Amino acid sequence: MTSETGVHDATMAEQLKRRNRPFERVIVGSLFISGAISIAVTIGILWELGSESLLFFREDEVSLGKFFTSTVWQPQAGEFGIWPLILGTLLITVIALLVAVPIGLSAAIYLSEYASPRVRGFFKPVLEILVGIPTVVFGFFAITFMTPLLRSIFGESVVGFFNVLSAGIVVGLLIVPLISSLAEDAMAAVPNSLRQAAYGLGASRLEVSLRVVVPAALSGIAAGIVIGMSRAVGETMVVTLASGAAPRNFDLAADPVFGYVLNPFQGAQTMTGYIAITASGDISYDTIDYNSIFAIGLTLFLMTLGLNSLSRRIVKRYRQEYD
Repeated sequence: MTSETGVHDATMAEQLKRRNRPFERVIVGSLFISGAISIAVTIGILWELGSESLLFFREDEVSLGKFFTSTVWQPQAGEFGIWPLILGTLLITVIALLVAVPIGLSAAIYLSEYASPRVRGFFKPVLEILVGIPTVVFGFFAITFMTPLLRSIFGESVVGFFNVLSAGIVVGLLIVPLISSLAEDAMAAVPNSLRQAAYGLGASRLEVSLRVVVPAALSGIAAGIVIGMSRAVGETMVVTLASGAAPRNFDLAADPVFGYVLNPFQGAQTMTGYIAITASGDISYDTIDYNSIFAIGLTLFLMTLGLNSLSRRIVKRYRQEYD
């Protein structure tokens, strides 16, 4: 009887497999086309950035080695060192992560481990509303609220009107929903059996959250943080409005690292800020200023690609599967 049932099930499975399903083929084909389009768009972006960047590096004033080693960015003087723009980008990104990671993880732990389903269903969409707010609004919030607040606390002589700290704090608030949402989803995927086992051993809710749930969801949390970092690196409007348009040129031999170079109270231009300001100005096609936009864009693209690859490696390295 068992063998006959097995043969019947195998026959039915074979018939279902061979059945003509045109609608399913359409879905599979559309999914394949969508994936192919995304890959083609990525290749097209990389090709355009690379070809235009090649025109930039062919200029007599530009040297590939100096581009990645010089700490002075002054196009008017023929100085094209990328590090001042990278410095501004990294300063704002670090400040943003210092703001977003504690707030985002705290919100994720509360929503996952403490909030009731009703409270979670209300607060999670409210938190994610921040993602839909235009970034230009965050930029004006930085210069009209955050900067005056910082200047009232530390003094107007200390904090410049355009400063890295204000931009970094607001960018951090901008990426809080991204980190908290991904972290909360990772925590929600942790089996309840782990929590119940910890409670059975006498652990408190806080101990279960920090010592059981967070380590079990580490891959998802780390991936969320790296993705939030990529979002902060690529932010444009907030840094353009709040951090200023003057690159922070420096000389490590002459400037104190913890003085001028890393001073968060003064302005610094970022890679995206330079691209936005230069592209919106009156520049001619195929000039050195025009081509420099693509060189910086290619550098930014490679940085973001590296962060996304790091995110995938972290997920693969620390991923845990539960039955």
